[in-house]
Amino acid sequence: MSAATDTLRKTPLYDLHLALGARMVPFAGYHMPVQYPQGLLREHQHTRQAAGLFDVSHMGQVRLHGAQAAAALETLIPMDVLGLGLHRQRYGLLLNDDGGILDDLMFVNRGDDLWLVVNGACKAADIAHLQARIGQRCHVEPLPERALLALQGPLAVQALQRVLPGVERLVFMTGMPATWEGADLYVTRSGYTGEDGFEISVPGDAATAFAQALLAQPEVKPIGLGARNSLRLEAGLCLHGHDIDTTTTPAEAALGWAIQKVRRRGGARAGGFPGAERVLAQLDGSAPLQRLRVGLIAQERVPVREPAPLHTPAGEAVGQVTSGLLSPTLDQPIAMGYVASAHAAVGTVLHAIVRGRPVPMTVTALPFVPPRYHRG
Repeated sequence: MSAATDTLRKTPLYDLHLALGARMVPFAGYHMPVQYPQGLLREHQHTRQAAGLFDVSHMGQVRLHGAQAAAALETLIPMDVLGLGLHRQRYGLLLNDDGGILDDLMFVNRGDDLWLVVNGACKAADIAHLQARIGQRCHVEPLPERALLALQGPLAVQALQRVLPGVERLVFMTGMPATWEGADLYVTRSGYTGEDGFEISVPGDAATAFAQALLAQPEVKPIGLGARNSLRLEAGLCLHGHDIDTTTTPAEAALGWAIQKVRRRGGARAGGFPGAERVLAQLDGSAPLQRLRVGLIAQERVPVREPAPLHTPAGEAVGQVTSGLLSPTLDQPIAMGYVASAHAAVGTVLHAIVRGRPVPMTVTALPFVPPRYHRG
């Protein structure tokens, strides 16, 4: 083992991954399974058809608690936190003072606290940011001892309700506490694949046994990071550090839908978050967008990957691919990227430059594969 891999951390499921034959790779500072013996394509297809189990314990779990927790979090994200109902979940964007996206996250109102899930590669910086900006108004408590599992796919509910009866009552973006063999769990009906599914926070010392209980269900197979990436791209979901970063704003990233009316101009709690002036001006059109995140489908069966430049057919550089691969579901090369606003209309033909050769791509609406979230 090299010195570089010696510094990598292990999730509570590390030994189980090895026992299942996973190929491990460095990711976000951890040893993580990129695929299992069945391979990425079959793992992707199995998740679309049945239920796939993902170890996402590299993600950061954080509790915010105290009387001012919701109001404090609203000063850092442009989402409606104060109006979030009990056991309701929402997608959030942690912004810098220029309105750039430090990270995207999920947060749940659990009554006594707000539970946040942040990206693994960003979690140390996110926690430091939370503590520096709002640590005087509420308790910012990292939860490194907890594991996080995601069970995704159309049959996920059938498998999980045998292990945790009652989860079938959840709808998309809601959560509930649960107990399994004495361990305190928290379950949300959410995920990163475009499929129906669940994310389950579990104590680290119970994670392996709980994962084995799920893998014992006939619908469930283990799935690695490779298929997680192809599934999320088909669903049109952003990967921080690729499709969104500190230089992109919510409107540029086509994430304006995540900002509720109450936080926009004219709303009861408009603004008051980092970069608000720029973010809100872009959302209401008073500050025109120079670029926009779009979906792209190749007209030839040539995989187009980041950071391929995007040109007009006349050769003018107008953007860049941020994520791309051959879609297992569509059997076509798909990509997301940023293009100058004048070239962002659906149907526009652009050329991705791959090894010096132009590959025609058509701007298309996102997502590439329709989501199947369970909304009740």
